[in-house]
Amino acid sequence: MERTETTRPSTSPDPQFKGFVHVRGAREHNLKNVELFIPRNALVVFTGVSGSGKSSLAFGTLYAEAQRRYLESVSPYARRLFHQLGVPEVDEIEGLPPAVALQQQRGSPSTRSSVGSVTTLSNLLRMLYSRAGDYPGGQPHLDSDAFSTNTPEGACSECHGIGRIYEVTERSMVPDDSLSIRERAVAAWPTAWHGQNLREILITLGYDVDRPWRDLPKKDRDWILFTDDQPVVPVYAGYNADEVRRAIKRKEEPSYQGTFTSARRHVLHTFAKSQSPLMKKRALQYMLSSECKLCHGKRLRRESLSVTFAGLDFADVSRLPLARLTDLLAPYAEGTAVALATIATEHPEKVLVVRRIAEDLAARLAVLLDLGLGYLSLDRNTPTLSPGELQRLRLATQVRSNLFGVVYVLDEPSAGLHPADTEALLRALDRLKDSGNSLFVVEHDLDVIRHADWIVDVGPAAGEHGGSVLYSGPPEGLEGVEESQTRRHLFREGAFPDRTPRPPKGWLCLAGITRNNLNQLDVAFPLGVFTSVTGVSGSGKSSLVSQALVELVAEELGHDLQPDVEEGEELDRAVAAPLGGRIKSGMDGIKRLVRVDQKPIGRTPRSNLATYTGLFDHVRKLFAATKEAQARHYDAGRFSFNVAKGRCETCEGEGFVMVELLFLPSVYAPCPACHGARYNAQTLEVRYREKNIADVLGMTIDSAWEFFADDPQVLRSLMVLREVGLGYLRLGQPATELSGGEAQRIKLATELQRTQRGDTLYVLDEPTTGLHPADVDKLMAQLDGLVESGNTVVVVEHEMRVVAASDWVIDIGPGAGDEGGRIIVSGIPADLSKTPESRTALYLSRFLG
Repeated sequence: MERTETTRPSTSPDPQFKGFVHVRGAREHNLKNVELFIPRNALVVFTGVSGSGKSSLAFGTLYAEAQRRYLESVSPYARRLFHQLGVPEVDEIEGLPPAVALQQQRGSPSTRSSVGSVTTLSNLLRMLYSRAGDYPGGQPHLDSDAFSTNTPEGACSECHGIGRIYEVTERSMVPDDSLSIRERAVAAWPTAWHGQNLREILITLGYDVDRPWRDLPKKDRDWILFTDDQPVVPVYAGYNADEVRRAIKRKEEPSYQGTFTSARRHVLHTFAKSQSPLMKKRALQYMLSSECKLCHGKRLRRESLSVTFAGLDFADVSRLPLARLTDLLAPYAEGTAVALATIATEHPEKVLVVRRIAEDLAARLAVLLDLGLGYLSLDRNTPTLSPGELQRLRLATQVRSNLFGVVYVLDEPSAGLHPADTEALLRALDRLKDSGNSLFVVEHDLDVIRHADWIVDVGPAAGEHGGSVLYSGPPEGLEGVEESQTRRHLFREGAFPDRTPRPPKGWLCLAGITRNNLNQLDVAFPLGVFTSVTGVSGSGKSSLVSQALVELVAEELGHDLQPDVEEGEELDRAVAAPLGGRIKSGMDGIKRLVRVDQKPIGRTPRSNLATYTGLFDHVRKLFAATKEAQARHYDAGRFSFNVAKGRCETCEGEGFVMVELLFLPSVYAPCPACHGARYNAQTLEVRYREKNIADVLGMTIDSAWEFFADDPQVLRSLMVLREVGLGYLRLGQPATELSGGEAQRIKLATELQRTQRGDTLYVLDEPTTGLHPADVDKLMAQLDGLVESGNTVVVVEHEMRVVAASDWVIDIGPGAGDEGGRIIVSGIPADLSKTPESRTALYLSRFLG
């Protein structure tokens, strides 16, 4: 690899720190041969604009090298159990301790994974119930496994630990019994040929498919819907019942042999086996969900539920918010509980067990409460947690682990946090540091950056214009670094310039909203302005905006939200918290709804920024219009790596091949045929302005902006992507490499390309996640543009700079969970900053004059 001149550290090792990590020649991704010193036993924050190279340095280099060194000491057999990163591009790293990474990631897709299992609190609680629970007379002792919904010993035998029964009924599968089978009375059967096939089979079997369903004998209806038999019979396509009888009598050759499947069997098999989210969703609509009558939704066997502690069974305790669970256990941990006296009389040996387990639980819970997670319950499923909540749960576990001499590498731990919760996060980080550990934190939040002992600022810009260390040293020294974009925001003095909020053009009034911790809430959203919805984590913001507002407006407009169905989420969605409430007035001001969330834009490397935005369609047409392509009769499809005629056949358009290495992790190597280009040689021979299609996909948006300067259609797409701060991404960057914030901004850019017609409601949930303050300014300019075009923008937001620049603020709280769910303020930002009851007011007042 070609070496560039080493980027020298701007600060030498500082004598106030005891030891340093010395990095030399780091070239991972866009890093430009970086050299720097980073202190150990300190809170080190890596800053810089999005795409500058912070994560490449912290995760791609430092954490990857620490993990590689550790795994070299592990046996080859054990090594393959780890998810291993590649070997980082770096010459040398000295003084690097073992590392633990706490990255942003979505919760486990399994509905059986919960807050209790992630934190291991449920294990302790099960032990408490097993060893010290109150058993009814005569019941034998139960092991801790009997209190788990994931074991045969504990799971309810009727619902298998899910808490609900899923069944299909005649009513659910035949919604209109006035129709005949030929008229598709059995709606649960597949459409198109497969459904026709089943109807033809019924004719052969002698059933009347032209009689209204309700007039068929009940015995026939039950067999058609519920039988497990799968008879194979001759099918005579297009014949009526009389013709089929004659054909069978004459032993005529049938069109084919058909296998019958009952409607119930089809629905249950599709739901259990189909890989298609849409097929699963279709099957789900014919399945009726009801609470399990045996365990009443508590998921455990009766024997397990009969054991109580402090008067509550295991399921009831697991449903308590962690803050309430802490209050419940405190007297037992402190030895002041009245119940302990009774236990001491009857079972003196249990007292020690109760106190020991309660003390451990209380200590672990205290850390979770410190991190602002007291509103969660142990039975809360991880698919419903935000990446920020999940990262803080894992952080709490590390705080309690008492490890020493470790480097914790964290990825934006403040993501999704209200400023009040960020203060609690900083206290937890200080506890880890005070235990003798080092913290390397990739972060954009200015409060976290100010709290740092040492700052590594990477830049000056993104992508190929970044990758240099502009500064490495104590925070105050950054003020003199002119190139730094972080400096401008970190040391900005005084309040923002006064701005006059725009007046609403109307109001969208919602009444009686009931969902999660919202109870009969009435709220009015102003139309034609920019509204921020604020409040501490867990106060009810997303329940109001991303759920209630979106669902009610979508229903009113007749939109099908088409949620992405992920494995393990279907049953959760079927039992989602019921939504109560209605839209009272204001829908005449909304013609369209656009929800811009942080879900991935695709789940495979074949989906990328260029394909999602539609930009690739224009680019392929440009290549197809070249003289060379026309001479060869190549159409636009030839330039897609998903189509056989144009792609490399060795890697089938992937660009890489996987090499299995037995005990070592599989290695992904560039394809030996196309060398990562993804296309076959003939396709790559076609050039547009001296570049082939693979060259174009390798360009960053900023580079492509210059390359396509003469093409207005391509330029419009690129301009919007640049304006939302994504100029550093490559056109062909796989969807799997994009963060949630990047995916959200790509969706926003795709929407911004459309002609603005006004009267559209845009709903965004924390759009500043993963954004440097400099990029937040770009995003705000775009959202402001939407409002100026006559649209309404509603954002759930913790970034006070965004709240201060809003026209209207709805603050929910005052606390989280049961202590939230109320509207504290609905008014202009200045009104909120003067409201003592609001936990947002103090932080917002710093940004207002």
